[in-house]
Amino acid sequence: MDASVLLTAGDRDVLTGLAGIKTAQTWLDDAGSAGFVQAMLVSLPRFQAVNQAYGKAGGDRALVEVARRIADFVSAEIEEQSLVARTAGGEFLVASRQALSRERWQWLAEVLGRTIARPLALDGERLSLAPRTALLRGRPGERGAALLDRLEQVASDLQRRSGRRVLWADGSHPARGRSAASLEGDLLGAMHRDEIAILFQPQFTVSGGALAGAEALARWEHPTFGRISAETLFAVADRGDHVAQLSRHIAARALGIAATWPTPLRLSLNVTAEDFAVGDFAGTMRRIIEHTGFAPERLTIEITEQTLITDFEACAAALRDLAEIGVSVALDDFGTGFSNFRALKALPLQALKLDRSLVKDVAGDPRDRAILAAMAAMARALDLKVIAEGVENEAQLAILLIEGCDLFQGFLRSGPIAAEAFAALAEGGVSSLS
Repeated sequence: MDASVLLTAGDRDVLTGLAGIKTAQTWLDDAGSAGFVQAMLVSLPRFQAVNQAYGKAGGDRALVEVARRIADFVSAEIEEQSLVARTAGGEFLVASRQALSRERWQWLAEVLGRTIARPLALDGERLSLAPRTALLRGRPGERGAALLDRLEQVASDLQRRSGRRVLWADGSHPARGRSAASLEGDLLGAMHRDEIAILFQPQFTVSGGALAGAEALARWEHPTFGRISAETLFAVADRGDHVAQLSRHIAARALGIAATWPTPLRLSLNVTAEDFAVGDFAGTMRRIIEHTGFAPERLTIEITEQTLITDFEACAAALRDLAEIGVSVALDDFGTGFSNFRALKALPLQALKLDRSLVKDVAGDPRDRAILAAMAAMARALDLKVIAEGVENEAQLAILLIEGCDLFQGFLRSGPIAAEAFAALAEGGVSSLS
């Protein structure tokens, strides 16, 4: 995603940090004059009801979380030459200059819709928002204001169509061929044929830069749609109720690979709410650990507060069960949204993982630096390690060192790499950190 779009001083949405309507129109003007542009307008119908039920502060929290999900999705799936903006109260614009096929643009919209619709925590309750999305391809030379007007008209039409979630601005039917719904069968076959690739995001010590381990990530190279990131992969799995099966598949593959790593390199695994929902998560992980021969004391389970919404006590009990055999627990994406400090007390935590948004501007914004320093101090007081993600330059790393952070990951040293590349990296030396 074009970083300049999010950081422009002229027009930035104060609540979400995304581009505002003026920046969006300028970006669309430039993209249209340069050639190809396609866009989608994601709206949250009847969002006023959320404000009425939870107050404006609650509604704002929901919008911040939706904005984060959209931005993360675009960063993972569309990447370069893209725009994310908030154009109105409950409306968000996603646009791209890439010549993506009509089919791919539609299934991206479908999967993004499911990503937004995942339950979010609000005042101790689970809230699910069902977005509706208007799609279009810009006309040659079309101005941004005209393009947005066309999207708004389709969005209004969608409000009157109770059964539709995605609609093209040209009035045509959904793109023919394979949509997000039809990917479910492909996913089951891909797992059976071991086509889901496991990549590893290396983690290094802040003090010294030694390799300490890696976070396991999944990617799917689909023959029709190309690369599908973990975010979309799990959204597709969620549609077909295959999340737990996919998680088990990834865990078994990742632990099997990591079992060959030299001691004491660690492996971090992300878990989802669905992993706990199917029951006996701890027992399942114990069996995978035993089958692969991976040492449990070298495994870290990364869990987000979002995962804990369904049944906090059951999740905490499962994590305590795993902690008894030496598995560590890290609270992931810490500092995003509105953190519930209950998790710091009730879970058997060994680490806090700071979201990339907390690291991004620490070298240039005193407030961001102060927030990071406060979180690091709190972690030390609770005897927790601090892991920072999204580290991209030496200035950020220097501040992490000063503030006493323990581990980092990011493109400063390495992006996600294949198992073979990580094994080669490990040959260069490992950390004594355990």
